[in-house]
Amino acid sequence: MSQSHQQPALSKCPGCEEPPVAGDLFCGACGYDLSAVPARPDDRPTMAITVPPAAPAAETVRWPIAEETDSSDVPAPVVRPADVPGTDSGGRPLTGPDTPDAESGRGAASPSGPVRTGGPDSAAARVRHDDRADPGGAEVSGDFALAAPDPRAPEHAAALAAAPAPGAKVCVACRSGRVDADGYCENCGHAQPRERDHMEQELDAVAAVSDRGLRHHRNEDSFAVSSTALPDGSPAVVAIVCDGVSSASRPDEASAAAASAANEALLESLPRGAHPQQAMHEAIVAASEAVNALAQEPAGAREHDAHRHQNAPACTLVGAIMAGGLLIVGWVGDSRVYWVPEDRTQPTARLTEDDSWAAQMVAAGLMNEAEAYADERAHAITGWLGADAYELEPHTAAFKPDRPGLVVVCTDGLWNYAESAEEMAAAVPADAQRQPLHAARALVGHALDGGGHDNVTVALLPFAVRPQGAGSACDTV
Repeated sequence: MSQSHQQPALSKCPGCEEPPVAGDLFCGACGYDLSAVPARPDDRPTMAITVPPAAPAAETVRWPIAEETDSSDVPAPVVRPADVPGTDSGGRPLTGPDTPDAESGRGAASPSGPVRTGGPDSAAARVRHDDRADPGGAEVSGDFALAAPDPRAPEHAAALAAAPAPGAKVCVACRSGRVDADGYCENCGHAQPRERDHMEQELDAVAAVSDRGLRHHRNEDSFAVSSTALPDGSPAVVAIVCDGVSSASRPDEASAAAASAANEALLESLPRGAHPQQAMHEAIVAASEAVNALAQEPAGAREHDAHRHQNAPACTLVGAIMAGGLLIVGWVGDSRVYWVPEDRTQPTARLTEDDSWAAQMVAAGLMNEAEAYADERAHAITGWLGADAYELEPHTAAFKPDRPGLVVVCTDGLWNYAESAEEMAAAVPADAQRQPLHAARALVGHALDGGGHDNVTVALLPFAVRPQGAGSACDTV
């Protein structure tokens, strides 16, 4: 069904603006075709029916015209500012002279005027958030307070408060968020690396690096490095490296307790004149007692590891002391100490023997070293620190190097990728004597490049001595 619209009556000719005679199809003055009058526009039901009177042209605001239809061919709604009731930030209706006019926009806030929040008596009313002041010093009249919240409070203030303070721990992912007590970024939610996932420490004569590796979910290694003075004033340098037994309960706590206890024992005994080798023996005993104490804690302390709470915490230990021209090493387990001379043409050496199944097979003559360490049982340890250890047998050895070199103290996470003394020497950077921390990082990187199947910890002690001829004195206990 179609509809026809009547031709609209004209008050004047569009061509010469003379009033036409009723019924004429052409203007009698200029001959304009009066039938060519533009058709009436289609009805727009969503347009406001009542339109406020137009304001003077000088104050007219041109509002953007809405699209005729959207993608579904439905006419787009048109809403004018006067159609929406509003209130100011004090809750008062926007009426009277401050009400924005639909056509002229009178009463709307000027973009260049001051923005105020809160009531007229509040201190916030005197704050200009656009930082622009009236040149004459007086506030511009006709403004109304924003109905929206202050852009600087409260949610924006919360965002600013979330920014890390100077010196606070910053997220490693977004580099801007603050890290909460649970180890997650408050900005992006990224889980942060644990503090022990990668550790580094450097003193004047020793450096150590420990890394979680690429396969383990936590770092179960730990280390302690320190220096002190002997009674005669000469220096003594200490490095302790511990490897938690993964099949035991809380191996990370065991290694940390052992390293700390051994280090503290040496810092107490060496300054009072104890022989370094005897001091190392006593330090290993102290470390064993510290690990044993973990097994005596109440059950509540082990709730987080309930599936393995029957196994006593356990770890291995290896340490080195440089004091009075001597090099003292001590160990229980399969962590090792290597000697790498500064002159790489000189022979290298491994200074420890593993407490392991493979070492026992070699010692008994049942297998050669290559066969033993190729066996899947090779790394089964026969000595460790812990309440369920069969018997504590600390091993100590004393050496008097006759040439400068580097002492490498490490866990099997490193020597698995450089097992022989020659392989370890090849992995040690040439400038390790001068830059031990850089060299320790490089050795950890060597293990990670090889696969990083285990936690990796290494401590390097540059040993400086004037050449005194061939050979070296060695006493082993």
